[in-house]
Amino acid sequence: MKTTRHATYNLNYHIVWIPKYRQSVLTGEVADRVESIIHEIADDKGLDIQDLAIQPDHVHLFVSSPPKHSPALLANWFKGISSRKYNHRHADHDGEKIQWARGYYASTAGHVSQETVEQYIQNHEESA
Repeated sequence: MKTTRHATYNLNYHIVWIPKYRQSVLTGEVADRVESIIHEIADDKGLDIQDLAIQPDHVHLFVSSPPKHSPALLANWFKGISSRKYNHRHADHDGEKIQWARGYYASTAGHVSQETVEQYIQNHEESA
């Protein structure tokens, strides 16, 4: 359980998003850079990343958040800030920009344990 000044909570979200046109661009150095940026965003926003798996054509994020942040806001933060930071830092050197598709998938871990979701992400990563 985590607390804020006015709430005690245990909210964990599984958020998945893909690059535009589902291109397999999230490999090697690009994946490493995106992972680093996602961790920066979480630190800046006071969020706790439980697990993160970057596949060539999608990102799985399992993140804990205070109740004041909606899943839509979390997805918008991670997608919007990560593409801006990546493109600002690396697109000039590599010529390759990161663009995310418009949608995302979000679910809560209310009916399953955190360990179950983490195991799913790890198994999915190994089978890709």
